[in-house]
Amino acid sequence: MKYLLLMYASESIAPNFTPEESQALFQEWQTLLQEAKHEGVLLSSNGLSPVANATTVRVRNDKTLITDGPFAETHEQLGGFFLVDCQDLDEALQWAAKIPTAKYGSIEVRPLWDQI
Repeated sequence: MKYLLLMYASESIAPNFTPEESQALFQEWQTLLQEAKHEGVLLSSNGLSPVANATTVRVRNDKTLITDGPFAETHEQLGGFFLVDCQDLDEALQWAAKIPTAKYGSIEVRPLWDQI
C-alpha cells in the first residue's frame, strides 16, 4: 500500500540551527534516505520551496482567482514529502517517525487511493 508522508514544520526553525546541528540533521536525512532506499519502500521524496513562493488557485462561480501565498496562514508549513510503499499503516508510521522533521514539526501519514 502506498502512503504519502507529509512533513510540516515552521519555516522559522531551520535558520536557528547551529552549523553543528545543521550538519547532524543533514547526516540524519542521508541515513534515512539510504535506509528507505535499501529497504525498497521509498518511491519518491522531495522538499518544497518556502511558502512565500506559493500561489493558490481557487475557482468560484466559474471565475479563477489566483493569489500569492498559501491557502491559509498556519504555524507549520508543508515542507516536503515521502512517497512510500509499505505493507500496512503500522509500517508507514514507523517510517514517519524516522523522518527528522518529526523532532521539531509533524508528519501527516495519508494512504493513497487504490487505483482501479
